[in-house]
Amino acid sequence: MAFHSVEGLLQAARETPLWEAVRQDDCRDSGQGPENSWEKMAGLWKAMVATQKDYDPARRSPSGLTGGDGALLEGEGPGLCGGFFRQVMAAALKAGECNACMRRVVAAPTAGSSGVMPAVLIPLQQRDNIADEDMVKALYVAAGFGQVIAHRASISGAEGGCQAEVGSASAMAAAALVYLKGGTPEQMAHGCALALANTLGLVCDPVGGWVEVPCVSRNVMGAVNALSCAEMALSGVESRIPCDEVIDAMGAVGALLPASLRETGQGGLAATPTGRRYAEEAGR
Repeated sequence: MAFHSVEGLLQAARETPLWEAVRQDDCRDSGQGPENSWEKMAGLWKAMVATQKDYDPARRSPSGLTGGDGALLEGEGPGLCGGFFRQVMAAALKAGECNACMRRVVAAPTAGSSGVMPAVLIPLQQRDNIADEDMVKALYVAAGFGQVIAHRASISGAEGGCQAEVGSASAMAAAALVYLKGGTPEQMAHGCALALANTLGLVCDPVGGWVEVPCVSRNVMGAVNALSCAEMALSGVESRIPCDEVIDAMGAVGALLPASLRETGQGGLAATPTGRRYAEEAGR
């Protein structure tokens, strides 16, 4: 992996488009040609889209805690959010439910955060009629920032809490959104930094040990956070802390979190009376 820092990623983007720099790095690491790399990334995009096309509101997770909520956000709502925002929220719920119901998802960067990327990208493609080719390029952009986060900090809830999963997904999604709307590589970095900074300290507290409550709804939060941070970055708002330093801070915060708040199901919402009851009823 060539990119150990966002600054290095930005330097590479001065010579070639950022997405192409990431693809070239992928080819060097894997030993495959650019066409094969592209084909695999395009396959991931198709799999993301399938989480929406394959959605069945009648499905329920084995625990019975998850299923059907994505359909509740379709159509007109109470008027608090516009149609596009409701589509984003619905898409996040659908992908999260898809994961909980043991369907196929794209771990971007993890299964628990698999709803964030499709939630922001699919409705945007539909609204703005964006070509699949550009969506695949956006995935390369997200992957570039994601690999730096994974290298400098973590994308594991067990290591760094939910900030490392949904937070990282939100940061990757923000960078991808900035790319799709014509932003500069520097603006992509600001969007990534702002999104990750907004989720610092987010704990991982799955009720009963299942990646469902509050995980699925946190994907909605991550998606909306990505949209707002991409909008800020595209409008000229900058992160006062460089992106690499934000990533390093996330890693440091994750190391400070007690074990009970890092995917053990022993703290936070998992430790509430109702959370414990769900676990006991399932024999957990």
